[in-house]
Amino acid sequence: MTALELINPATGERVGEVEAASVELVDAAIARASAALPAWRAVSPADRSRLLRRFADAVDGAREELALLEVRNSGHTIGNARWEAGNVRDVLHYYAAAPERLFGRQIPVPGGLNVTFQEPLGVVGVIVPWNFPMPVAAWGFAPALAAGNTVVLKPAELTPLTALRLAELAREAGIPEDVLQVVPGRGDVAGWRFVTHPDVRKVVFTGSPAVGRKIMAGCAEQVKRVTLELGGKSANVVFADADIEQAAATAPYGVFDNAGQDCCARSRILVQENVFDRFMELLEPAVRGVVVGDPLDEKTEMGPLISAAHRERVASYVPDGAPVAFRGSAPDGPGFWFPPTVLSPVAPTDRVVVEEVFGPVVVVLPFRDEEDAVRLANAGDLGLSGSIWTRDVGRALRVSRAVEAGNLSVNSHSSVRYWTPFGGFKQSGLGRELGPDALDAFTEVKNVFIAH
Repeated sequence: MTALELINPATGERVGEVEAASVELVDAAIARASAALPAWRAVSPADRSRLLRRFADAVDGAREELALLEVRNSGHTIGNARWEAGNVRDVLHYYAAAPERLFGRQIPVPGGLNVTFQEPLGVVGVIVPWNFPMPVAAWGFAPALAAGNTVVLKPAELTPLTALRLAELAREAGIPEDVLQVVPGRGDVAGWRFVTHPDVRKVVFTGSPAVGRKIMAGCAEQVKRVTLELGGKSANVVFADADIEQAAATAPYGVFDNAGQDCCARSRILVQENVFDRFMELLEPAVRGVVVGDPLDEKTEMGPLISAAHRERVASYVPDGAPVAFRGSAPDGPGFWFPPTVLSPVAPTDRVVVEEVFGPVVVVLPFRDEEDAVRLANAGDLGLSGSIWTRDVGRALRVSRAVEAGNLSVNSHSSVRYWTPFGGFKQSGLGRELGPDALDAFTEVKNVFIAH
């Protein structure tokens, strides 16, 4: 047996271990999911909805348990972890309405009646990252189950505990045992088997662009459906007419939430040059005020990075001599800590500006005018999210249309709402999760003509 060792990122202490699924174990799980599919898709819409609501209620009853698991396994702050467990509940409740609303269409045609149906795809493989283990899992399995598919889910090697508990809660709520399964394991073993196994009809993957491209190419061999969310290098664009005080006060929370381990992190702050100095003056106390520490402390706003290896990767973007404008604080001692760090001045072509750091490091660059801001915001191959700060409604609309990103916020940093579609432009991904759009990603349209 190969075991995955689990480490508490805040202390460096061993949490435990779980068995890593072999190809044979993954194949067995897929076989069980295939066998469970006919009965699950035949469950009446009202009964499937009822089961998903019971699953949501079970998650709600276990919110504190799930949150504490996430703090221990992932290093998330307790406040964030409670929100994440609540998000799983809310996503399940949202899609619990879907089975009774999978409407087809009646299309006028000559000579008969034409109707369409939305049919489930079959077995869906969901591959979840380590940065948001609970919500991203639910964004995959909730709409997939609602549409009548069965799901085999592979959590990240570092963070499997909440996924395993969610599967138990599903069974406790009455979801048949093989309809939602969790197989912890290595990505190149368990995750890749989702790509190659002919009975898996769709792969949902959140992770790096490099791995996403490999998964997309592998799925092409079987013309297998994919949804990909592959990261971002998002811009926070601050115009001179914005509320500069508010923009500066909130900027740290747009990038340092979850220690910057967020695909939506606004890790490039673009500030109009005539207010640049004032913005930096206001940003410094805001960054120094971010409370970094024990994730179980209710006052903590930022926890550790996920692992020692990831901390080394993040540190490589801030070598000796880097143009550090100012830093926040971080605990000494055990754990994988890194302080909130602001770099400026930097060139638009610097590695830290171009690449996704996935840590609490942000760069601040000046721009001249609206055209220059859009040019800088659109630089690079990624386009997931971003923010625009201005009091001019016309400018907000123009820049929103011009920025190549899937999720934008004006005068805020909100990217993800379960009611609305989430996904990226360019190499940030393919397809949309959440909102009403997600169901289309887990169904096929069947057209039926009935002659008079």
